Order: sequence, then structure tokens, then C-alpha cells
Amino acid sequence: MKQLLKNIIYSFPVQLFILHFRKYQVLLIFWYILVSTINSGFLKTYGADALFFAPEYLDKVDALGGIIVGIAFGVFIMSWNITTFILHSKRCKFLATTTQPFLKYCINNAVLPILLLAFYFYKLFIFDRYYELMIVVEILAILAGIVVGFVLILFISFIYFFSAEKSIQKTIAPIIHSTRHFNYQYSEEPVKEDFGLRVSYYLGAGFRFRKVRKVSHYSTEFLDSIFKSHHFSGILSIVLAFAFLIVVGFFMDSRLFQVPAAASILIFFAVMTAVIGSLTYFLQSWSLPFFILLIFFFNALYTYEIIDIRNKAYGINYLNKDDRPLYNKASIIQLCLPEKVESDRQNMIAILENWKQKQSEEKPVMIFVNVSGGGLRSGTFVMNTMQQLDSISDGNISKHTIMISGASGGMLAAAYYRELFYEQQQNKSIKLNDQQYLNNIGKDILNPVFSSMIARDIFSPVQKFKIGDYKYVKDRGYAFEQKLNSNCGGVLGKQLKEYAVLEKESKIPLMIFNSTITHDGRKMMISTQPISFMMKPFQSVKDSMVYPDAIDFAAMFKKQDPMNIQLLTALRMNATFPYVLPNVWLPSNPVIDVMDAGLRDNFGQETSLRFMENFKDWIRDNTGGVIIIQMRDRKPDQWEQSFSKGSIMEAVIKPATILQSNWYKLQDYAEASQFSYLQNALDSSLHRIDFMYVPEKSEKIAALNFHLTAREKRDVVASFNNKFNQASLKNLLRLMQKVN
Repeated sequence: MKQLLKNIIYSFPVQLFILHFRKYQVLLIFWYILVSTINSGFLKTYGADALFFAPEYLDKVDALGGIIVGIAFGVFIMSWNITTFILHSKRCKFLATTTQPFLKYCINNAVLPILLLAFYFYKLFIFDRYYELMIVVEILAILAGIVVGFVLILFISFIYFFSAEKSIQKTIAPIIHSTRHFNYQYSEEPVKEDFGLRVSYYLGAGFRFRKVRKVSHYSTEFLDSIFKSHHFSGILSIVLAFAFLIVVGFFMDSRLFQVPAAASILIFFAVMTAVIGSLTYFLQSWSLPFFILLIFFFNALYTYEIIDIRNKAYGINYLNKDDRPLYNKASIIQLCLPEKVESDRQNMIAILENWKQKQSEEKPVMIFVNVSGGGLRSGTFVMNTMQQLDSISDGNISKHTIMISGASGGMLAAAYYRELFYEQQQNKSIKLNDQQYLNNIGKDILNPVFSSMIARDIFSPVQKFKIGDYKYVKDRGYAFEQKLNSNCGGVLGKQLKEYAVLEKESKIPLMIFNSTITHDGRKMMISTQPISFMMKPFQSVKDSMVYPDAIDFAAMFKKQDPMNIQLLTALRMNATFPYVLPNVWLPSNPVIDVMDAGLRDNFGQETSLRFMENFKDWIRDNTGGVIIIQMRDRKPDQWEQSFSKGSIMEAVIKPATILQSNWYKLQDYAEASQFSYLQNALDSSLHRIDFMYVPEKSEKIAALNFHLTAREKRDVVASFNNKFNQASLKNLLRLMQKVN
């Protein structure tokens, strides 16, 4: 029994498994990321696990997507085998005396891949059954596809290596017969080798254990020549994987090349495994210094603008560097001088008058719609809520709405709904409460974003496209816009200037697209109308000591064709979730960049309240009151979180994360105070009605990302019917009837 246990411990599969944790641990990072992702840990909030469990291809999650992911898994595992074979061959020289040494190595190195795939299949089945609401047959089809793809790539790989093996054997045949490659001082006593693994048995052909042959009578030169011949074949196969990512990046505009994001991620990991392994193999102890120098090299290229990875606002002019607006205190103040503010206010009052003329009441109720950020969970909730409210009120909600503001996913849905509302006015056959529109806004956007991040942003960041006279680089921001527009039937592919007259004539509600300037936290406010009056609080317009906390985009970039900006780009700037989407840089001097509106106003209320503050006299004289309809993806004033002591790690990181964890609450507190002040100024004719997504089970809240599972969609849609939202609906209808 003792000998059996000893043989197991010193078998090649067990020793290889241990060796990976002893040497080159950096290669295990990719395995850790995969395991953590599959276990719904790593990037869970970004929906990374769903990319692996629901591989979408050609807008479907089926066996075909599974085959592509299976192929990618095969490429990753073969890269792992090839790289570790090259790095560890000096530690397992006995393989050189066997036929097909690389095949033998792969068989014995299968412990990690088998464990990973078994865990993946188990988690995929559970996830798709519970979250994607798939039947067993559909799940088995996906699993079968993954297996077919995986086996296919292994079959092709080993066919390639078998042919390479024959060439190697022909090459080394003369060497084998040369006596200078043998040590004549051969004895039965094992020769101690500096790098050799202590191995008793290995898995051979037919998956039977075979005793390891001693190689001490072979010269080191002979053994190394055999392994190096296999190294070249392995490196060639990794080059093909690298080429695949470049090809996919160049042809991603074709739906056929929009492979599941999980496949792109796996092949990226395969290439990175090979690159790290190559650096380690060729540079040995110099690999870390080389990597540091490489970082400095690319940083220098970026600093001197030889390479530029920044994303641009599609549609505006970046060409004339000498005519860019200054971004400093003096130039910002010039944008909101009292006379400019008053001129812009008069323009907006004319719009308010146009809005009033379209109402049937003498003093109509004025509605502001505020929508929160929250990825597709917020987008789906907002779309469903707007459909329900218009259907129940016979279209009166949209008719009375003067402005929509908010952040991220909520604004995606609101912009889509506003477009449909306008098209309905042109084409009476459109039914705003059609289920298809709700399905459209809930479609996946995450797969193309992650695929583009890997295939385009990293491996082929040189493709460009044109809007008018200007060129822009295709990256994950471009992929996001294209997918969003495709999901919505192509109706959002317009420039902002196409909405200017429609908003001015009040044919559609105003929309202000916010984003946050990363340099100083100011808002960047994009509107078709001049809005300098929104740049700082109304009461301090003439106070030179109060500085603007927001920028009128069109005014600042008036020489850069600001109204040529794409609606999709304005939405993306509003929804730039960190890392998922690239920050957008703007042609100012110095350059500034912007990201998600949620950093300043995740619920859209601050924007609406400032607008009302500017026009409270007109509102008091011309309306029967104001209703803010706020559509949120989370509860205000939540008390559900635990107040337990927690772990020591939580105590260490709490000071660094306290602001992040309370970010939305701080906004709620500030906006509640602002709301109460304005309510007093409007003689209590200001009301706020909240509609909130509240999950059926608090621990099963939908993920905050650009992918929703079938169960999450069902939960978000059903949330409109909960007691709180139904009470809000009754209150809203009562207020509208009371005013009218």
C-alpha cells in the first residue's frame, strides 16, 4: 500500500500538476481568472460569467455558439500544453526516448484541463437551467457543441503534431545512430539531474501507466535536440492563434466574425500564455526587466502621440489642433455670462410655449422623466414602465413630458422610446406597447463589446470608419454603438442635429445627455438647444464667486461641429461604465475625457431640478403643477445591508471603498434636499412619483451590466406589478386627474 501511494505521488500527472504551482505561477493567473469567472466571482457585476454560459452567435445561444467556444477552449488548452512543454521539457527528459513525446506530455498534463472543463460544464448546466430558463435539451445541445468544438481542435492539433513528429524522426535518425550522443559510463544507478522530476510512471498509449526509462546514458545535447524540434512546431501553432484574433478584428463588421466573447477571451488567454512563456524561455531571469522596459516604451509612444488608444466622440472635428477651445476657468466662465444665459433662457421659454400649445388644458401638468443608470436591467425596466404608463394613460404621459434626463441604461431605453414615440406620430401603425420593443432593448450588448476589446482594441486597432469628412478608429465603443443600433432596428443611427427642430417645436421631449469630466468632476451636458443656464445654479448666475459645475457641450465645442455628434455616441458617453467602455476624449486644450453620467447624477433628478429652478416663474404661471416620474433600478434609503463586524480584510479596505459603496446614497441625500427647497419655491405644486425595480428575491437582483439572463428579464418586467409600483401608478393617475 505504501509503495502504491508512493507510485501515485511520483506519477507524471501528479508531479506535473504540482510543478505548475511550483514554477511559473504567473501562467496560472489565466486559469484562476477562468475558474473565478465560471464560479460567478471575477467581473460578476460586468456579466462575465454569462459570456461563458450563454455563448451568443448570430443573435442566438445554441450549439453553434457552443462549438466556437469549444474550439477556443481547445486552443487555450493546447497553448497551455505547448508553452509548459517548452518550459518544462528539461525537467522531463525521459519523454525524449518515447514515441510522440508531445502527445504523451498532453495526456499526462490533462489534470487541470479536465478539472476546469468538468467544473465549467456543471456550472453551465446550473446557470442555463435556472437563469436562462432553458430546457434540458437546449443545454445539452450547447454542451455537445462545446465538446464537438473541443474535440475537433484537439484532433486537428494532434494530426499536425503527428505529421511534425514524422519529420522530426527523419531529422534525428542519423543522430540516433551516432555514438557520440551516448554516455558509455552507463550504470544501473540513476544519475542525479539538476532539473529532473522524480517520476516513476507516466500515462502512455492506451492510457496505461508505463515505467519511466532512464535517460542517463543519453547526452544532454541529444535530448535537447529532440525537444527543440517540437518547440518550433508548437510556436507555429500559437502564431496561427494570434493571426486568428487579428483576422477576427478586421472582419468584425460581418456578423459571421462576431464570435462569442468567451471565444475571443479564451484565444486571448492562449496568446498571452504563449507570449509569457516565450519571454520566460528566451529571456530567463531578464523577462521581468524586459517587460518593464516594454511598458516604458509603449508609454513613450503614447505620450508623444505616436500611438493613440483614446476613443473619440463620433461626428465631431478633431483635425484642427490650433482651433481647440481652452479648458480653463476663464474660458468656462465666458460660456455662461449673464447675457448669454438670458438669451438661452428666452430660447427655452419659446420651447416651453410650444409645449404648452400642444396641450389641451389651460394649465397642463408638466412631466419630467428621470431614469437611472444600471445597464440593461435599468433599460428593460424603463422601457417596460414607459410602455405601461403610456398604455394606461392613453399616451398622456409622453404628451405631457417636457424633458427626459438620467444615466446609462435608463437613457438607452428612454432615447429608443422617444424615437418610437416620434415615429408613431408619423406612422400610426406603430404600437408603443409592442412586446418586441421591450425585447429589443433587453438584447445582449456585452458579447460584441468584449469581443471587440480583445480582437480590435488589442490586436488590430488600426481600422477606421468615416462620418462625413472625419475618420475614427473602430474599437469597443464603436462595437457598442453598432450593436445597440442593430438591437433597436437601426432607428438610433442619427446625428443630434436631426433632433434640434423636433425638440424646438416640442414634437418630442427634450433630452439632456450628461457625462462626467474625469479631470474635475464637472458635468458635460449635451443638448440640441443652448443651455448655458444649466452650467451653474440659477440664483448664482451673477455671482462671480460661484463657478460653473457643468459645461454646455455645444457652446464649448462650437468650432468642432458639435451637432454632428451621433446620438449613439451621446448615449455611450452617458453610459461609459469604467473599463467596459472606453472614456471619450474631447478636442479641448488641454484634452479632457468623459465617462458615465452616474458619477454625478445617476438618477437624472439634479438635471431636472436645475432646469425647473431656472423656469420656476414660468412653470408657476403656466402649468397646473410638475410631476417628476423617477424610474430607478434600486431602492432609496436601503437598510437591508448587514451591519455585522465582517472580516479583517473588510476592516482594512473599508476606508478606501466607503465612498464607492455609498455613492448613490450620497446623491439621493443631496437631491432630496434640493427637491424640498424647490418644492417650497413652487408652492408645493411639485410632486415626485417613483417607480422602482425591486427584485422578487433581494439576493437575486439582476446584474448591473449589458447582458440580462432570461430569468433576470422576467424579474425586471414583473417588478412593475409589485405593490409599491402599483401604488405609485394610482398616485400618478390621481395627480394627473386632479390637475386636469
